[in-house]
Amino acid sequence: MSDLNTTQKATTVRSQTSQQPIQKTMGNTEGPVSKEAPQKVFRKKKTIIRFKQVIWYILGLIEVLLVFRVILKVLGASQASAFTNFIYSITAALVLPFNGILKAFALGDSILEWSTIIAGLVYLSLAWGFIYLLELIYPISPDDVETH
Repeated sequence: MSDLNTTQKATTVRSQTSQQPIQKTMGNTEGPVSKEAPQKVFRKKKTIIRFKQVIWYILGLIEVLLVFRVILKVLGASQASAFTNFIYSITAALVLPFNGILKAFALGDSILEWSTIIAGLVYLSLAWGFIYLLELIYPISPDDVETH
């Protein structure tokens, strides 16, 4: 079964002096047939857009936490500080899969953790890939997101 709806389109050209047709053409025009109600389609697209926004929001939150970790480590922040300890404890699980890929560079109290930087890049790539996959499966044009 085809997703296209075929309708006939007729064009008639008449001369100004005579009411008889000079040329009559017939053709088929094809257009997509929507099987769902417009409100349901709108809600579905709105949900997909909202889901993409949630993914970007979560990624942004993760990236901010990882940037705080990098900055605190590079500045040699004291782990006795509650804020520093809080950031390190939250981001430890995010960085754990990437520990050991590259050695951390230390100079005095300053530490450059490559695993944190790699984690940020991997999470960014995963989020971007997931969003791209959603766009392939459920394409949404700019016309679909216009406010009414």
